Amino acid sequence: MKPDRLLDLFCELARIESPSRREALMAKRCKAELEGLGFTVRFDDSAERTGSDTGNLIAFRAGSVPGAVALCGHMDTVRPCKGIEPVVEGGVIRSAGDTILSADDKAGVAAIFEGVRSLIEAGEALPDVYVVLTTCEEMHLLGAGALDASFLSEGTPCYVLDADGDPGTIINQAPCHCTFTATFRGKSAHAGVEPERGVSALAMAAQAVCHMPLGRISAHTTSNVGVIECDGATNVVPGTCWLSGECRSTSLERARAERSAMDEAMRAAAAQAGGSVDIEWRTDYLPISYASDHPLVEGVMRAARAAGLRPRLAASGGGADANILAGRGISAITLATGMANYHSCDEYITVDDLNGCARLVEQLVLEARIAALPRRERFRRRGRAQGDAVGVRETSISRPLQGFGFCLLRLAEPTRPLIRNFCNNFSRNCVQNVHHRSLKRCMTCQNTVKYG
Repeated sequence: MKPDRLLDLFCELARIESPSRREALMAKRCKAELEGLGFTVRFDDSAERTGSDTGNLIAFRAGSVPGAVALCGHMDTVRPCKGIEPVVEGGVIRSAGDTILSADDKAGVAAIFEGVRSLIEAGEALPDVYVVLTTCEEMHLLGAGALDASFLSEGTPCYVLDADGDPGTIINQAPCHCTFTATFRGKSAHAGVEPERGVSALAMAAQAVCHMPLGRISAHTTSNVGVIECDGATNVVPGTCWLSGECRSTSLERARAERSAMDEAMRAAAAQAGGSVDIEWRTDYLPISYASDHPLVEGVMRAARAAGLRPRLAASGGGADANILAGRGISAITLATGMANYHSCDEYITVDDLNGCARLVEQLVLEARIAALPRRERFRRRGRAQGDAVGVRETSISRPLQGFGFCLLRLAEPTRPLIRNFCNNFSRNCVQNVHHRSLKRCMTCQNTVKYG
């Protein structure tokens, strides 16, 4: 990996103005970068559904060894993003101050490019690599929602590099997102001449908001009303009013309960005022929840350690493209890039975190290569490369076996409980080793067993 090249690339991408629905210039630059790395690049037809000036970018590079991995990010940014000028001071990258930096998500995109490039330059044999860059992510994941991801084979790990936090942070929990639009209807009247003849739709909406449970409802459930608007003028009792809001939760059951509470507040307010309300709810994406021992999570943990990072699990209050993809059965998970204070003019990322994210990309690709190997070879490679607990190595637990002329794993059936307890010191899955006939190595954890 070349840190200076990565920094230059990130700053170049940051300067490209690419707000949601105007990602074409960014897409053109990304296409050129990926084609230079040997990828075949295409754009899907999602622009018709998202309103963007380009489709989602889908790139593929055929591997020379078994395995596959998908690396994902998004090309759009929030505003203000016109005239972004990155400034590097003291190892920290910021904007000049009157715009965002766009590390969300150009840090993730730059890290993907540099990570893959460095592996190619090193002559590494790579598996199939997909790069997916979406549009309109900042608009409730519209681009991912319009993406046909059937090109990804079942089981292909999909890493979405798009979260705040130190590189190595794994977002194993993310909420669903439900949005509503409510139309309150009352009766218009002249506010100065005959206000008593009117029924204010605005007053209904305001009363509803006052009686809704809003803000942080529980540790992983939130709700908000963000838009209220009316037609008319100050001298008119508004006959129609529109209200828009949302709720999020890592639990669909809790989200449904919050939706019901918000519905009840709106209908009660309309009925009390003698008006009516129509409410439309939409589920934009489903929640994600991965256990700490899920293979996808464990794979990222191994990759993070190999990259010199400290893996950490975290829950997010926001969604990402992984929510959409996981909801379609894809093994997708969101990973942190190091960006901080995103969606503000105080946004920044450190040079060290940018480098760490690129190193993580390298190891995620290599992890996909190792994961495609036969089980015994997979354990051997991981143990040799990372020296972790599942590798081939002698441990202190094997020392009591020295001096015995037999392998403990070949003992008779009555001693199975003893074998089970012994093997659990190596791996929780080693209960199966009682059936293994080798005198040298545990079949499951691959630890060496010494004998005299």
